[in-house]
Amino acid sequence: MKSARLDDRDIAILATLSREGRIAKTDLAARVNLSPTPCWERMKRLEQAGLIRGYRAEIDLAALGPHVQVFVTVELDSHRAENFQLFERTVARIPEITGCWAIGGGYDYLMQVVAPDVASFQVMMDDLLESRAGVRRYFSYIVTKPVKDLPPALGLLGN
Repeated sequence: MKSARLDDRDIAILATLSREGRIAKTDLAARVNLSPTPCWERMKRLEQAGLIRGYRAEIDLAALGPHVQVFVTVELDSHRAENFQLFERTVARIPEITGCWAIGGGYDYLMQVVAPDVASFQVMMDDLLESRAGVRRYFSYIVTKPVKDLPPALGLLGN
């Protein structure tokens, strides 16, 4: 279904679930103007097609206790395929790294890190540098205030 065209109801189901993953099936059906059974069948089809990868809770990290969120741009020493693979395998094993994206432009990767404090973040970065994952240099950007963090507006994406 990833390559198949999605209709407006499929997009509405995806958009609603991305904002409200715990919505009751009957409420979801009403929101997208379908009866519950066809809505549930569409939802299952979207899951089977891999368009819905899972359901998560949005956690208020500040309510859990002190933490620091850091975005890190990374440049690798070398740009051979095996260097990218080594870096990606290394990053996959580090629990503080909650997101990592290969990017175009001046840097190779953008990482999102959540750590208890700046000292813990630095220990994690020092360990990454010593791991021989091929990091040439990195730049850290500490989040001082979240401004916007929403799921994408699915209705704006091409179909």
